[in-house]
Amino acid sequence: MISFNILLEGFELRNPENLKGWLKKIISENNRTLGEIVYVLANDTHIQKINKDFLNHDTLTDIISFDTSVDSSVISGEIFISIDRVKENAIKQRQSFENEFARVLVHGVLHLIGYDDKTPEQKLKMRAKEDYCLNLLP
Repeated sequence: MISFNILLEGFELRNPENLKGWLKKIISENNRTLGEIVYVLANDTHIQKINKDFLNHDTLTDIISFDTSVDSSVISGEIFISIDRVKENAIKQRQSFENEFARVLVHGVLHLIGYDDKTPEQKLKMRAKEDYCLNLLP
């Protein structure tokens, strides 16, 4: 199950069922089973507090993923997304908000699958996988 918890007044998610189907397909293509993924869509202040409280990072970020999987074949987790960061990054990257939002959604799932982005090589691999996944978006 994939769910979206929206903590922002006035923010509406377009085509949530479409996004859920796309994310399920990506999980399946990576030979994993969907457990439960909860996305929390919030503002910078909320995400920065989580980043500071749980990861000891007092910085802004667009996404924080917490893996709650018990079995590596079943993907479960909580993914916190700053809509403020997604909007700003879309402008910086000259992308639509929808495209950048989809990239961040799949980025979180890829972290839960096992992809990392700490080194330059890992970042390149992650970005390539994100691009591949974005091409699957209906």
